[in-house]
Amino acid sequence: MTDCIKNEIPRIKAKVLIVDDDELIRESLTQILESEDFGVATAASVNDALKLIASQVFDVLLSDLHMPGAGDGLTVVSAMRHSNPAAVTIIFSGFPEMKEAAAAILLQADEILVKPMAPMVLVEIIRERLKLGTATRPKSTENLATILEQCTQYTIDDWLIRVELEPHIVGVPLDAGERCAHLPQLFRDLIFRLRNPLPLGTRALVSPSAALHGLLRRGQNYSAAMMVEESRMLQVSIFQTLQNNLFRVDFSLLLVGVMAIADEVDSQLAQAMTSYISESNLDLLPA
Repeated sequence: MTDCIKNEIPRIKAKVLIVDDDELIRESLTQILESEDFGVATAASVNDALKLIASQVFDVLLSDLHMPGAGDGLTVVSAMRHSNPAAVTIIFSGFPEMKEAAAAILLQADEILVKPMAPMVLVEIIRERLKLGTATRPKSTENLATILEQCTQYTIDDWLIRVELEPHIVGVPLDAGERCAHLPQLFRDLIFRLRNPLPLGTRALVSPSAALHGLLRRGQNYSAAMMVEESRMLQVSIFQTLQNNLFRVDFSLLLVGVMAIADEVDSQLAQAMTSYISESNLDLLPA
C-alpha cells in the first residue's frame, strides 16, 4: 500500500490591531485574543496606529475612543476605512454615557463597546462581526453640512474638552451650558452657510447671536484673547470632525466647504468682538 500524504493548507488567522494608550489593556487584550487564535498587533498612540495601518493589512481594528496626543480613535477608524475598507472597526470607550454621540460614531465604527467587558463577550463580538462583514456601511458621499449637522453635539463636546484644558480660560468659572451657549446657533448658521454658499469675497451674513455672544462674554469677564482662543479651538474641533469623517466626504466640495467654514467662524468672531469692544467703550464713558 502506498501512503498518501495530504498537504493541508494552514488556516489564516484573523489579524487584529489593538490601539490603546493603556499598556495593561493592550497586554491583556493581546493575551486574550492570541489564546483565541487571532493574530495581534498593538499601538500605544494614534501615530503608531497610522504607521501600522499604512504598512500592514488587518481584519479587525479595536481602538480606544479617547487617547492623549493628536487625534483619537475616530481618526484611526477613518484611516483604516481608507486603507482597508473591509476591516471590521470597533471602538472602545470607558464612558458609558455615549448616547448623544453614538449616532455620529456609528457612522464610522461598526460597533461601540464600553470598558470593562468580559473577555469572551469581546471575542464573540469580533467573530460575529467578521461573519457579518462590512456590507451594511454607508457608501455614499455626503456634503459637509450634513456631516456637521449629524455631528454637532459630538463636535461641541470635543470643543468643550479642549477649552477645559486651558487654565486661563477655565479660570472664568462657567458651567458647561454657559460655556457652550452660543454654539448651537453658531452651528445652525454654519450649516445654513454651507447649504447656501456665498460667492467668494462676499461679506458673511450678519449674526445677531454672534453679537449677543460678545456681550455675554464681556459680562462673564472674558478677555478678548480668550474669545480668540475659543474660536481657534472651535475651528480645530470642526476640522477634527471632518477628519474623522473623511470616508463620507464629497471631495469635490471639500475645499470650498473648508473655506466657507473658516470664513463663517472668523466672521462670527469678528461680530462678537465688535459688540464686546463696543460694550467696553461704554464702560469707559463717564456716568
